Amino acid sequence: MNDLSHDAVHFDTIGQIAITVRDLARSKAFYTDTLGMKFLFDAGSMVFFQCGDIRLMIGAAPDPSAPRGGTILYFKVGNIQETHERLKDFGVVVLKAPHLVAKMPDHDLWMAFLNDPDENVLGVMSEMPRA
Repeated sequence: MNDLSHDAVHFDTIGQIAITVRDLARSKAFYTDTLGMKFLFDAGSMVFFQCGDIRLMIGAAPDPSAPRGGTILYFKVGNIQETHERLKDFGVVVLKAPHLVAKMPDHDLWMAFLNDPDENVLGVMSEMPRA
């Protein structure tokens, strides 16, 4: 275990949970019409809903025969670049460095992905206000 200070990394808020589905249109209708979730936006092969303080992302499996499920927890951070650097300092396996995912009306959504010690994928997200 590193003896580096954890001052720059605080994963204390889940901002998004993601699940993978086979039929995106069918799932979008189910979550909207059957479950009554508030639809937020589409982004390519993903749809987003608001569920209380947490956003739910539903993504289409790259291949319809691929297994579904694959839940990912996304932790909100203030500064994704700084968090990414600290995680690298701690020796965390980074799967995908911070990258722009979507330009929203008043902010940009950035994400990065990492592995926990058991190779579970964790997402890191940051909603960066535009200057």
